[in-house]
Amino acid sequence: MVKISGDRLALSDYYDILFKSQQIEITDSTLEIVEKCYAFLKDFSVNKVIYGVNTGLGPMAQYRIESEDQVQLQYNLIRSHTSGCGKPLEPLYVKAAMISRLKSLSLGYSGIHPDAIKLLSILINKDIIPIIPEHGGVGASGDLVQLSHIALVLIGEGEVFYEGKRQPTKTVFEKLNIRPLKVYLREGLGLINGTSVMSGIGIINIIRAVQLINWSVVASSMINEIVQSFDDHFSKELNSTKMHNGQQVIAGAMRNILTDSKLIEKRGDHLYNGKIEEKIFKQKIQEYYSLRCVPQVLGPVFDAINSAENVLVNEVNSVNDNPVVDVKTKTVYHGGNFHGDYVSFEMDKLKIAVTKLSMLAERQINFLMNNKLNEVLQPFVNLGTLGLNLGLQGTQFTATSTVAENQTLSNPMYVHSIPNNNDNQDIVSMGTNAALMTKKVIENTFEVLAVEFLAIIQAVDYLKDAEKLAGRTKDIYSRLRELVPVFREDTPKYRDLKKIKEFLLSNNPEIVSNK
Repeated sequence: MVKISGDRLALSDYYDILFKSQQIEITDSTLEIVEKCYAFLKDFSVNKVIYGVNTGLGPMAQYRIESEDQVQLQYNLIRSHTSGCGKPLEPLYVKAAMISRLKSLSLGYSGIHPDAIKLLSILINKDIIPIIPEHGGVGASGDLVQLSHIALVLIGEGEVFYEGKRQPTKTVFEKLNIRPLKVYLREGLGLINGTSVMSGIGIINIIRAVQLINWSVVASSMINEIVQSFDDHFSKELNSTKMHNGQQVIAGAMRNILTDSKLIEKRGDHLYNGKIEEKIFKQKIQEYYSLRCVPQVLGPVFDAINSAENVLVNEVNSVNDNPVVDVKTKTVYHGGNFHGDYVSFEMDKLKIAVTKLSMLAERQINFLMNNKLNEVLQPFVNLGTLGLNLGLQGTQFTATSTVAENQTLSNPMYVHSIPNNNDNQDIVSMGTNAALMTKKVIENTFEVLAVEFLAIIQAVDYLKDAEKLAGRTKDIYSRLRELVPVFREDTPKYRDLKKIKEFLLSNNPEIVSNK
């Protein structure tokens, strides 16, 4: 059970709710805080001008809303802004957005009625997931359009995913005896005026990015085993001379993985023994950068993931709507906490980092495919007859094209503000677009890693080195071989790649740790 309380939600809490199906419980003290804020705003707003309570919205804030129309204003806001387009966002990401909105509203600065967060928690716990189209958010005034699709469901309208089917909200509510949310004062604006969709997507992006860097370290370690590389490029002594945390963490992770490998060699045993006299050395003095510089390449990726986690966790534990209702100071502050620049910037940095990870994987794939580079395998890791059989030649095209798409998608959204809303929103974050593009880059990278691991396990079998692998890499090799048996003849590979991708998504080797 994950409690919504005064304590911060951590990345692990999201993981427990989203991937382990843990339930949410709102503490009594949290409900009391929300109730006090609602009661204060209800009294305070009488004979005062409060944006979105007794005024119009956006550039129409100059128009007074009479008391008898204030509730209708909230319904109008929700209905008018459910205007998204595109394919529905996957339920996992919508659920993360719902958790983020619930946490922000539970802080007691939004002036909403407690019924709103109670109902939101019910939908989360019962996996009633609003249909949210991908397109519509500019990331300032928050995710108005996407969050409106969640709010529409709360008032009993719109559509939801439930029990694997797309259904009218009304049908599901009637079936489960759920009463739609009644608007009291500010439930419309409070529900939709925040950064919760971009943050929810961003949280899952971070969870997935952590998986990716773990798998990338594993793949890099296994390729070093395949070519029996020297161990000094990931040694503590070398990497501790560079003052970057990420580099040292990655190098340490590689040492932990390869500690019992029978394939990794020590430079002192071979090149520092005074016995080599040939003019042209048969043994490679240094590996290519894609093998030798893994700590230096993945180190910044690790640091970028950590930075994104810190910012996103701060965001979901923040008040991110407007205006802010402060019971302690007994006033209402108007500002721009809904602005998504923090999320947008971090998502751009994260997608650049993940794109670089995918580029490393593509170069490692090329290394395995090109016998002139690795000097130990047949072309395209071919276990069949050269010329007649093609090995993994076709899979390299997939990896190359997918990385090229990542490189294009990694261009930043953060600097692509377009004024809108009659120039009321004259500079916006595009944070939701940034999060969605990062999501795509991450999904692509799992596909690239699927190609890489298919090549790795074929290479291990070609060299007959499985028994010499380190304990951890041998375990992963064995588990992948259960999914995809060794092959020599040419067969369609798309099913194998799908199996490996699903395996990578469903597992996290937990190699890299900053603890």
